[in-house]
Amino acid sequence: MALEKIVFKGIDIPGNTDLKVYEEHGGYEQWKKILKDKITPEEVIEIVKKSGLRGRGGAGFPTGLKWSFVPQNTKKEKYLLCNCDESEPGTFKDREIIEKSPHQLIEGMLIAAYAFQGGVSYIYFRGEFVKGWKICEAALAQAREAGYIGENILGSGWNHQVWTHRGAGAYICGEETALINSMEGKRGEPRIKPPFPAVEGFYKSPTIVNNVETLTAVPKILENGPEWYHQWGTERSTGTKLWSCCGHISNPGVYEVPMGYSMKKFFEEELGGVWKDRALKAVIPGGSSTPAMTPEEFFACKMDYESIAEHGSMLGSGGMIVMDDQTCLVEVAEVLAQFYHHESCGQCTPCREGTGWVHRIIQDIERGQAQPDVKNVLFTVFDEIFGNTICPLGDSIVMPIKSLMDKWPEEFDYYIKEGKSKITGKARRPKKKEMPDNWRREKPFNYPKTEDYYTDFSKTAHSN
Repeated sequence: MALEKIVFKGIDIPGNTDLKVYEEHGGYEQWKKILKDKITPEEVIEIVKKSGLRGRGGAGFPTGLKWSFVPQNTKKEKYLLCNCDESEPGTFKDREIIEKSPHQLIEGMLIAAYAFQGGVSYIYFRGEFVKGWKICEAALAQAREAGYIGENILGSGWNHQVWTHRGAGAYICGEETALINSMEGKRGEPRIKPPFPAVEGFYKSPTIVNNVETLTAVPKILENGPEWYHQWGTERSTGTKLWSCCGHISNPGVYEVPMGYSMKKFFEEELGGVWKDRALKAVIPGGSSTPAMTPEEFFACKMDYESIAEHGSMLGSGGMIVMDDQTCLVEVAEVLAQFYHHESCGQCTPCREGTGWVHRIIQDIERGQAQPDVKNVLFTVFDEIFGNTICPLGDSIVMPIKSLMDKWPEEFDYYIKEGKSKITGKARRPKKKEMPDNWRREKPFNYPKTEDYYTDFSKTAHSN
């Protein structure tokens, strides 16, 4: 029996981008109820805390607890920033929400901002999400016209504005402090913490940054109560989770899955197993920045934060990348290295230089021109990067590639020794051209001598 969407069933409702359709299915009822019944912000936070909702962007931090960190004894404006900079390779769940159910996201943002008394919200869009941005702009215009956003909302005396902001397509801006810098018009570089954004974030004001999926779950939790949300999942990982599933599978797509669901059952029954009747070789379960898993590790775990961590990887953003037995993992490592090398903001030396080293070394392996003891060199570079950067981007290149080298060492050893892939039987990149022995000029270059220059000081533009 196929899984059904519950919290995110709006994705499957035709025309749900329109306000009337959303309202017909109970849309904005929780927002109206909060304002009409004068439910206190503390009560809203407590409901979300009891639900056990955790951040769905990758970190998995308790959402209600995060909201409670915002200081209320301040005259500064408080902000909510919705992180829609979905740039993690293998992850495409947030795009589905903003393109098919934007009003549920907007209602979730209004409730979240009310909970910690934020006056202004922004949706930070990945630069390439042009379609989703246009859809959200239209949805926001409808919500403003209906009186759900703006001044004196529904006669309650509560004011709140929601705006959009488009980034330039930088992966690093998915990190919350880099996103804040980008919003302020600065370089998209992460900040050192503390101070944490909840205390000092956007324009040095209290700021909450939540993922699209996290905020979209809030209206359903308010509608049905925290106990309802607890009927799925485990004690520490409650509710349901959206999974982006791609790669060598029969049924790729976005799936809403209860936390704690059997990974093996999901893979075989929902995803249809590996395509073309091939064998499973490797899986990166939580987006490209998480460690790869062997089939044995993958099938042994449940679909929740703790179980995946126990088996050597991370749930992350839920971006599952499946690889069959005809995949060359050395080539996979090079693609990952290229991405993180390109996306490093360059602020931290270990990341700026280390990602480049990793990328170039793996490229040399693919050319059949690996340097002596190349694997030890790579592991040394990994050690210099991991844990030594302001944000986790440096760790993001280390974890997947190191796990590939640890768990499938024979593929890397073969490529290094033979100069070609064990899977494809050929080198992926052409060899570097060797410099000829006579590359230097036969005669030294004739540089101009000092006496060749003459300056006429009588023609200068100034005088004593």
